[in-house]
Amino acid sequence: MKHTILVRQPRDLTVAWAQQVVDRHHSHVVVDKVDIVAVNVGTTTRVCIAVEHDGSNALPKRWFVKLPSLAWRARMITALPRLLHTEVRFYNEVARFIPLSLPVCLAAQSRLGYGSTLVLADVAQFDDFPSIASDMLTPAQAALVVGQLACSHARFWNNEHLGSHYRWLGGPVRRLEDALGSALAVPLMKRGLRLAGTAIPLALHAPAIRYAMGRRAVMRFFADAPKTLVHHDCHPGNLFWNKSQSKVGFLDWQLVRIGEGISDVAYFLATALSPEMRRLHEVDLLSVYAQTLADNGVVGVDVDYLLQRYRAHLVYAFEAMVVTLAVGGMMNLHCNLELIRRTAAAVQELDAFAVLPV
Repeated sequence: MKHTILVRQPRDLTVAWAQQVVDRHHSHVVVDKVDIVAVNVGTTTRVCIAVEHDGSNALPKRWFVKLPSLAWRARMITALPRLLHTEVRFYNEVARFIPLSLPVCLAAQSRLGYGSTLVLADVAQFDDFPSIASDMLTPAQAALVVGQLACSHARFWNNEHLGSHYRWLGGPVRRLEDALGSALAVPLMKRGLRLAGTAIPLALHAPAIRYAMGRRAVMRFFADAPKTLVHHDCHPGNLFWNKSQSKVGFLDWQLVRIGEGISDVAYFLATALSPEMRRLHEVDLLSVYAQTLADNGVVGVDVDYLLQRYRAHLVYAFEAMVVTLAVGGMMNLHCNLELIRRTAAAVQELDAFAVLPV
């Protein structure tokens, strides 16, 4: 492949490789040195590198490179649904239409049978900073995120062109992902419940297993709703902020798809707020979401219906965190257990399993 930037290992991030990336933007700029600053292995291998070049400050000198995971379990789980490939396609084909703050993409490439490589500018280059997964956000921060999600969801609300033109957002690969999730749901749920210990109340164990057994029916239930473009993994670790925390950006689009907008809100509020803060503010934050949709041209959103769908989608946030623990190596253990506690509290308090068709 001409001008490929595809690599498999952090050691492949050489001066010659970086020059290939730079040549896509500034053919006259010369790369002098590449240093690996940090390597983090989870659902992907994430490498922070420092790149010395003779160009201006307009070309970032600190990059964030995503490669297929070096952890075999994570790689097995993410390979079939081609999650990193999905993120590459997102940045190449869709990102420019998203009304959200995103990292600067320097290069993104994928090839079947070889893998995918995504090169982003480190958000710190622009005086921004990422959250970590276990951060507890304030109500003001949560309102900002919910409002941004609503603006993005409104942009693509019931957009039939989205599904027909970008079939990969909801086509065979996404159906394969759902089928794989349903096939593995029971053993992974059982393992996750066991590993979570006291982080999950015993009262949730039986309904969680029933949900896993009937997951296919629940996915059909979730699909019966107005569609938009959803992030599908909107927890604090996938956000970045400016110094004043008055502006938020969104990271990690591996799970992007066509889905129900309130699913992003449920996932976010269940993971990003302490149970106490969520309990106090979730109704107001749902009102912010509904009002922002209306302000952006979405009509006929019933708040009571929205609340019911919100309750139901809390179960997916819970499942995602439990499955992450069951697979292992996909998230820092402390962060994972904290998000399990938060999502379990949300599911239990709002009796989320009761509104599912299982």
